[in-house]
Amino acid sequence: MSTTPPTQRPVRIGVQLQPQHAEYAQIRDAVARAEDAGVDVVFNWDHFFPLSGDPDGKHFECWTMLGAWAEQTSRVQIGALVTCNSYRKPELLADMARTVDHISGGRLILGIGAGWFEKDYDEFGYEFGTPGSRIAALGEALPRIKARWAASNPAPTREIPILVGGGGERKTLRVVAEHADVWHSFGDLEVLKRKSAILAEHGAAVGRDTSLVERSVAVQRPPAAVGDDLVAAGATLLTVGVSGPDYDLRLVRDWVAWRDARG
Repeated sequence: MSTTPPTQRPVRIGVQLQPQHAEYAQIRDAVARAEDAGVDVVFNWDHFFPLSGDPDGKHFECWTMLGAWAEQTSRVQIGALVTCNSYRKPELLADMARTVDHISGGRLILGIGAGWFEKDYDEFGYEFGTPGSRIAALGEALPRIKARWAASNPAPTREIPILVGGGGERKTLRVVAEHADVWHSFGDLEVLKRKSAILAEHGAAVGRDTSLVERSVAVQRPPAAVGDDLVAAGATLLTVGVSGPDYDLRLVRDWVAWRDARG
């Protein structure tokens, strides 16, 4: 089985607008600027407190925001990078996703992961558990989400793509192999190559061709430095993270220009 996804998949550029240290008006403005800049996907994240800077700084909730983005935008796909599976029951999350899917006219990506930020759990009363228990819960949740979509009226506008974030080689990548349409790798080029090969091994074990799973990575360097190597390694969704309050999109625009120059 191939360890590298098909090269014919188009390269896409995303931006993660981290919903921290900003007023909502600044976030809304950043969404508009990102769509105007030509990005393919606009992500936020699913936390309750900032991950950098002042740990008790300004912050806003993920899925309420995605509903607003669904109305505000007209072209870009939207989603969380990534939703924490622990914070909502699978059936509720499925219905939230289905609703945002309809509001957006079929532009939602369901990004989801097992969860890791202990402060979120402690402050909001969720049981933190262990990495193993959280990954197991994610594996149990995804079939329930798909079953809820199948039973919903109206059904989702399309088969909502599922992005799973994480790189645990024994358990998380097995969940990716079983359920994901997109895999988000947290790491550099060499990590992407090594774990992509491990993902292919899991795919062989579960009987699924994981070359069909899109590879997604975060980028913080200029495209001239890393873009061609990442694409050669199979990554086709490349996402720049930016924080409030300013949401500087200069690097995002560089990546969009690089994408367009590729033809």
